[in-house]
Amino acid sequence: MSNTHVRAAAFIDLDRTLIGQASGPLLSAALRDAGVVSQSRLPGEDILYRVFNVVGETLPSMLLARQGVAVMKGKPRHAVIAAANSASAQLMQLVHPKARAIIEEHRRNGVKVVLATTTPHDLIATFARSMGFDDVVATRFDVDVEGLYTGKLVGPFAWSAGKLEAVKAWCQEHNVSLTDSYAYSDSVFDAPLLDAVGYPHVVNPDARLAVMATAKKWPTAVFGDQSSATKIPVNASDIQKFGLLFARPEVFPFAKTTIEGIENVPQSGPVILVANHRSYFDVFAVAMMVARTGRTVRFLGKKEVFDAPLIGQLASLLGGIRVDRASGSDEPLEQAAQSLNAGEMVAIMPQGTIPRGRAFFDPVLRGRWGAARLAMMTNATVIPIGLWGTEKVWPRSAKIPDVFNLSNPPLVSITVGEPVLLDYSQISDELVASNTQRIMDAISQLLPPQARQPYEPTDDELRATFPSSYVGDPESEAERRPGTD
Repeated sequence: MSNTHVRAAAFIDLDRTLIGQASGPLLSAALRDAGVVSQSRLPGEDILYRVFNVVGETLPSMLLARQGVAVMKGKPRHAVIAAANSASAQLMQLVHPKARAIIEEHRRNGVKVVLATTTPHDLIATFARSMGFDDVVATRFDVDVEGLYTGKLVGPFAWSAGKLEAVKAWCQEHNVSLTDSYAYSDSVFDAPLLDAVGYPHVVNPDARLAVMATAKKWPTAVFGDQSSATKIPVNASDIQKFGLLFARPEVFPFAKTTIEGIENVPQSGPVILVANHRSYFDVFAVAMMVARTGRTVRFLGKKEVFDAPLIGQLASLLGGIRVDRASGSDEPLEQAAQSLNAGEMVAIMPQGTIPRGRAFFDPVLRGRWGAARLAMMTNATVIPIGLWGTEKVWPRSAKIPDVFNLSNPPLVSITVGEPVLLDYSQISDELVASNTQRIMDAISQLLPPQARQPYEPTDDELRATFPSSYVGDPESEAERRPGTD
């Protein structure tokens, strides 16, 4: 492309925007047919794409996509491009007529048209050229002198803020004004780009982007017949199985995980999983254990968990039950009881929240009554889980985990114990309190010996137990507890 001055460009997303569904199935099939990747399909791959086609992008799915650069390490670039060439014609058939009309209108008005997608550049560049795009902004994989992928990225991972960063770099290189430009997307994760351009357009929006578009008065359009997509049968069990696709140790190379005691989890019937709470990473740790059992689970957690990045997405995908303590409602407990009475598993962290300050290092675990009360209501089996080291992966003081710590990842142990022996004879405050203590003692016994010994934390260790925005004195919260029942 020449370096002559161009005032504006139109940046158009690929999946669920330019085309009405995920491009992944076609591209994956082309890579398999070309022998670039294994012929075996990812477990649950069909569910993954079905969920994507209905609800759009999710943080866990993008976390998995981010690992694609490592998967392609050592693969020859020419073979990938050849596979992409074979898929181009099929992708062309999926382009919406309305999208084609918008592209042509921008061309008539002298606006450059750019495909802006997270999909790797080498997989989509041929299609973009065939469509007549002026250029492509996409994730780029580094290639060595022999034409093999190195397992590293060139530039940002072109998703969410990373896509905006890549678009900004393109605009600077091509003398394009971002504020005079257009953007088209279906995903709430493209909000940074939509916010940055002068003319945002929402296409086939996911639920959260639809709400945002209404609030910001962004124009919204539907390309193609969306009724067919919404009729795709995706039930709650499928959603949970989809979520568990991301609960695999290989998805988290920034943590070295061990899992023991899976055999203690019953293969059927109502089960309450109870674990100690040390980190935002705990939800992922419990999910990794559940994924090994072949069962699904529903997480019972406070509303702040569902609002948090990454973990909120996974908890929701795993059929999460949101608890708003301020409301005082029994509805979350009733939902959990219904699930248990239907023979499902429910996961709870009885501490209620991550202890902070000196309470984090207290050798005595203290829990709320919810898990014990729920067990006594439903006669469910209670299985304890001891988590250790998760705070090294994602301390409370960090907004996200250190995903780039691949050379020396911290150790995380997930230990599953035998069922806790509870007294189910009657529901009384005294007995619920006693059963709660039995649960916490069982969890404690699954932790390393040092967890049950007094420990004097350093100032840095104390600070790490508080949110990054905390400005108080850690020493003043020495007696802070998760709360009372």
